[in-house]
Amino acid sequence: MREIFWAFLRLGLTSFGGPVAHLGYFRSDLVTRRGWVSDRDYTDLVALCQVLPGPASSQAGFGLGLRRAGLPGALAAFAAFTLPSALLMYLLAAGTQVLTGPLWSGALVGLQAVAVAVVAHAVIGMARTLTPDLQRLSIGVAALTAALLWPGGVTQLIVIAGGAALGTWWCVAAARSTLARHTAHALGATGSPDAARAPEGDLPLTDDRGRVTRRTGTASLTILGALLVAASLLGRSVGDSWLSLVAASLRAGSFVFGGGHVVLPLLHSEFVATGWVSEADFAAGYGVAQAMPGPLFSFAAYLGAIADVGPGGAAGATLALVAIFIPGFLLLLGALPFWALLRGSARGNAAVLGASAAVVGLLAAALAHLVTQAAGNGPWALAIALGCGLALYWRPPLWLVVLLAAAAGAALSLLGMH
Repeated sequence: MREIFWAFLRLGLTSFGGPVAHLGYFRSDLVTRRGWVSDRDYTDLVALCQVLPGPASSQAGFGLGLRRAGLPGALAAFAAFTLPSALLMYLLAAGTQVLTGPLWSGALVGLQAVAVAVVAHAVIGMARTLTPDLQRLSIGVAALTAALLWPGGVTQLIVIAGGAALGTWWCVAAARSTLARHTAHALGATGSPDAARAPEGDLPLTDDRGRVTRRTGTASLTILGALLVAASLLGRSVGDSWLSLVAASLRAGSFVFGGGHVVLPLLHSEFVATGWVSEADFAAGYGVAQAMPGPLFSFAAYLGAIADVGPGGAAGATLALVAIFIPGFLLLLGALPFWALLRGSARGNAAVLGASAAVVGLLAAALAHLVTQAAGNGPWALAIALGCGLALYWRPPLWLVVLLAAAAGAALSLLGMH
């Protein structure tokens, strides 16, 4: 447990660059250097985490901790990897309550601008990957249209479910092609058809300490279903209590297909559209979150701390943070025993492709809201956003872009230019 905690705390302090980079850090440190799992087991785990909704890198870390020391190890890995970024986001939330004046207001404008650039960059990159053909592009455009015409959390759930349903019809050929490539990759890596097939048992974690039985998997999925039903019902009946905060975070964490940025429109719908957090504070926090190491889901700690719902402060940050991660972890525990079946299903993979295409449309709608907000701050805010967007194509450290944007906003504010 001590080994797991300190290994993941180090990763949580140094893993910049988003979920794809996190997975690279995990492989270098935990697979190659420490030898916790084989490369094949790690690849299998990562593939499962990328198929499931949720924060892929945090789910992979949870699975590695599970493999090393069972459920206590999984919880230690999650806590250590998330703690640095969550603490930094909470400190930012505390700062927004006490910092005032033209420098801070200008820095907030710069942070909102960099959020526009980061999300635009994510939309473009995800569109290339997740909507490469006419069928998936059509799903994405339909999702964008629906999200703009009927904004709200219910629309987002309907859009994702509709994308998955259309995917089972339109994306079967693409899913079969993906499955064929994965099989060919496995054959190329091992040189053996037998190695490409999943062995019997609870994959990919077959060690006794990390084994997830089908009974445990079924129980995890049942708990998740009950939590989502309760979140849907309680969110409409308990007003501004801490249960509303937990319910909103649970819903946001349940439908994240395609990467950490996808949580943006879901959290926007739950926290901004309801009036719990202002558009400016939301965009500023999201901009700062880009410069943090560790999981982007830690943004929920910031929202829980400043939201006009729940206990606020450290308690609100903790509730929102834990609640947003729970669905992804329960899904991983539920899917592990059945992964061999899921991996070979063309229809199941097609549904994921359709849902992922719909998510691109939702993220594009969130980008439209951010652009509108930035435009309200004047032309210089849009100029900062454009400059940050161009800078991102040279792949500088993201924390540097965020700091420069905040500094530019503060300088322009002192000069009276916005």
